[in-house]
Amino acid sequence: MSDSFAAPAETLAPAYTGRLGTDPVPALRMPKSETDPEAAYRFIHDELMLDGSSRLNLATFVTTWMDPQADRLMAETFDKNMIDKDEYPATAEIETRCVNMVADLFHAEGLSETDPASATGVSTIGSSEAVMLAGLALKWRWRQARADAGKDTTRPNLILGSNVQVVWEKFCRYFDVEPKYLPMAKGRYVITPEQVREAVDENTIGVVAILGTTFTGELEPVAEIAQVLDEIAAAGGPDVPLHVDGASGGFVVPFLHPELKWDFRIPRVVSINVSGHKYGMTYPGIGFVVWRSKDYLPEDLVFRVNYLGGDMPTFTLNFSRPGNQVVGQYYNFIRLGVAGYTQIMESLRDTALMLSAEISKIEEMNVITDGSAIPVLSFEVVGDPGFTVFDVSHELRARGFQVPAYTMPADAEDVAVLRIVLREGFSRDLAYRLAVAINEVVASLRSLRGAGHSAQAFAH
Repeated sequence: MSDSFAAPAETLAPAYTGRLGTDPVPALRMPKSETDPEAAYRFIHDELMLDGSSRLNLATFVTTWMDPQADRLMAETFDKNMIDKDEYPATAEIETRCVNMVADLFHAEGLSETDPASATGVSTIGSSEAVMLAGLALKWRWRQARADAGKDTTRPNLILGSNVQVVWEKFCRYFDVEPKYLPMAKGRYVITPEQVREAVDENTIGVVAILGTTFTGELEPVAEIAQVLDEIAAAGGPDVPLHVDGASGGFVVPFLHPELKWDFRIPRVVSINVSGHKYGMTYPGIGFVVWRSKDYLPEDLVFRVNYLGGDMPTFTLNFSRPGNQVVGQYYNFIRLGVAGYTQIMESLRDTALMLSAEISKIEEMNVITDGSAIPVLSFEVVGDPGFTVFDVSHELRARGFQVPAYTMPADAEDVAVLRIVLREGFSRDLAYRLAVAINEVVASLRSLRGAGHSAQAFAH
């Protein structure tokens, strides 16, 4: 056949041949030569197929679905650096609006409807950065008060439950603060006011109460803890501030339980952190920390730079970060409003209650939290059925559902639980399918025991 009849090479090339189809791609070193952009995309895209489905990841609190319009807005603003406030004034204004909306939601003091500077707070990379900033403010204020009184400032401590998220442990280690962990007990997975009363001393920079614990989704008794701290101060003891870790519950409780006082309506609460990428329903990572007023954020912690054009105050641990997260958060705020957030949270709670009710019908299961506080439910295997929560988790994963199993924190380590986090994008229909899957898994594990096989052998 003459060359004049040969088809163009590109029409003959199968989709999965060439270098990426036949030769290994360097994984730990940069390749020596360039790669076609479509081929590079295909290689990475295909490898990511090995990840679990984010929508069926019931372990994470982090948002896995947003409106397509939010997707577009966030894609359009990937390239905007949040720190360049003089160059991107509209993005900076959107961040300020978000901080004001969060401060208002939590009933901060002295807010003005026209003055954006009346709110004291900042957007962060999730609640982890927000926790660090809130902790630093607590330490700085304690140290200044001790120095003014001519007292020792070298032994600060922070009171927190052993059920806190690991970022609080990081804060204490990184910033040289002694953590005073209050232990859990079987059947009690939150701290108590009396534990706080016994732990407070003159070196305590603050107490952390959690609004929606990572382990079970429970709300710690913020008002009761504040009352104990008030009593200690009134009796001549240390005047200890209270910080609320609202990472998981801060965007739930105001809509599901608006009558519950846990925020700045309690005078003892001086700062609150919250994750926009959890029930703020924005892709990761976006968080906020807000203070009751300017009096609770030491000026020494705020830096001002002029090399970006204009005098810019900054209080963050990082510097550059994309502006698209605050854009996505602002989209949610104006798209949903109070009514929309309320409707979504009520729907998620109802789905959680349905699911926990189905699980409670299983003889081998005991529901610890039913999802009524925030849309998070936890449950354990009881008795001696011949299988564990880890076996249940393993078999659910084989059916596509990622449900974590883990042991509880200090002094309750002998309790192992499963936890399900309900988020926007996980429908009632999927929840019914999950309930069916849990029943099927338990039935299979039960039948294995009846046949004389161990669950561990089945799992492997």
